[in-house]
Amino acid sequence: MLIGASTAHLENGKQVDVLNPASGELIDTVTSATPAHIELTLDCAKKGRDLWAETPLHERCKILFKYADLVEANQDELALLLSKETGKAIKSAEGEMSRVGMMVRGYAERALHLYGDCLSDAQPGMEKDVIFTRRDPLGIVVCVVPFNHPASLYTQKIAPALAMGNAIIIKPASDNPLTVLRLTQLLLDAGVPPTVAQCITGSGSVIGNYLVSSPHINAITLTGSTGVGIAVAEQAAKHLHHVHLELGGNDPFIVFGDADVDVAVEDTVISRAFTAGQTCASSKRLIIHNSIKQTYTEKLVARLKEIKVGDPQSRDTDVGTLINEGAAAEVEKQVQHTIDQGAKCILGGKRDGAFFPMTVLTDVTPEMDVSKDLEIFGPVFPVIGFDTPEEAIEIANSSCFGLMSGIMTNDYKTAMKMAKALQSGGVVVGGTGNYRPPELAFGGYKMSGIGREGISATLEEMSQLKSIILKGVF
Repeated sequence: MLIGASTAHLENGKQVDVLNPASGELIDTVTSATPAHIELTLDCAKKGRDLWAETPLHERCKILFKYADLVEANQDELALLLSKETGKAIKSAEGEMSRVGMMVRGYAERALHLYGDCLSDAQPGMEKDVIFTRRDPLGIVVCVVPFNHPASLYTQKIAPALAMGNAIIIKPASDNPLTVLRLTQLLLDAGVPPTVAQCITGSGSVIGNYLVSSPHINAITLTGSTGVGIAVAEQAAKHLHHVHLELGGNDPFIVFGDADVDVAVEDTVISRAFTAGQTCASSKRLIIHNSIKQTYTEKLVARLKEIKVGDPQSRDTDVGTLINEGAAAEVEKQVQHTIDQGAKCILGGKRDGAFFPMTVLTDVTPEMDVSKDLEIFGPVFPVIGFDTPEEAIEIANSSCFGLMSGIMTNDYKTAMKMAKALQSGGVVVGGTGNYRPPELAFGGYKMSGIGREGISATLEEMSQLKSIILKGVF
């Protein structure tokens, strides 16, 4: 853990093994935090909060620019570590790490040019007053990082929080905390004071519950499951903590009969396959016009047979493992549940340890759980037919989730009507909803979360607006 100035394992903490999910080998161990560790972290964060809030913005951003350089200088090491502990193919791990420096610089640049407002004398009685705004830090922000994209989602949280003057307490996923720990050490190497950025490891239920229940924190930003997000929101309400939640999704990809089937298939594969299906915004419901459904399905199966699932560290591998064997077993169980409801599995379906093959389900109907609220976090492709735009919208909106959506058609009038009707935080016209450049204000409707994350939005969410009134100065 990284608590205050200490990088050593602290006393009285149970050691947790970090395993390579592909081989089962021990990579390293981390300490499981006790309440004493968490209290020490909070005490340090209170000191860091005051120190960092008084640090000028230009100095904070100068440190962030240096941090971006350090990450890029260590990119190969970080990508290999990410691949080993996550089971992610090395090519995907390198792609994820390549975005970290760019995102850090983007947040820092925007923070340097985030200006306040000066209000006009719009109402009688304001003529002699000057009213202007500034943004203050929230205070202490707890950053809960998920297992699936730990480097990029870590950056989406810590960069805006630090740029806006907050102290941060980082909680990485228990399965793969090592990359996040290494990234945090580089933060300290870049000049962030050790009380300002801390990383605490161990049980999510113990650490998360303790921190969220504390009156000493000010905000929580979490990417994770909807169930965990609801529990966090309930606890946070007791102290009115600011809450930012990016949660689950069961995103639709709607493909009309006039679409280019080859392009639709390739977009489907890119969206769903290359992270082993472990992406919130990947297309998990393939809603395909019945006139092309058979052709689409045949081409999808043929394309998926080309995907090589294997050793994550091999350059020949396209897709590695799921995060652990338990996750693969859960996906297998969900696939079998869908088959029991009447679907047909025409490719894959059975795991091998933590590896899960590309899996295609046909004869899927709108009444099945997978067509609504069953989010399968694995490389599973359920194909659902439709005849009319209204039917496609009904299927798409039948889910409790509403993260992202995708539409593919050559009729842009139909596409825009669909985009307006779809209940999701973002709609991609011309591709799948798995679209997240760093600038995008990313987030969902309904049970997919609260708030937006991205360079265009998160700085405001990581700060609070203060109005300063100079009364009677004219």
